Amino acid sequence: MNQAIIGIGSNIEAEKNIEIMLAILKSKVDVIKVSSLVKTKPIGIKDQSDFTNGAVKVQTGLRKQDLKQILKIIEDQMGRDRSVPKFGPRCIDLDIVVWNDEIVDEDYYSRDFLQKSVKELIG
Repeated sequence: MNQAIIGIGSNIEAEKNIEIMLAILKSKVDVIKVSSLVKTKPIGIKDQSDFTNGAVKVQTGLRKQDLKQILKIIEDQMGRDRSVPKFGPRCIDLDIVVWNDEIVDEDYYSRDFLQKSVKELIG
């Protein structure tokens, strides 16, 4: 079995969309724990709503690439608009941050909220 920590974020109806995403994710993998959710200021494009961010620890028999594909499918299923700029508004954003105890997302090193969420799930 593989363990992963997935960074989650939303600034469009965040509470509702994160709840829906977790329900979908639970149907695909074993969700072990969800971190606290925190409000953060947008990065890059400042003229948009604050984000709600956190992380979720999961266990799965899937390979990393297959899990990554499922996360993209969930984002698409929820209406993620990939035509907006990289740091633009989004209904849901899902990224594998830790894979089997190894940091695999460079954003971890520059985003304090992500480090705190990961620590909460590991500790």
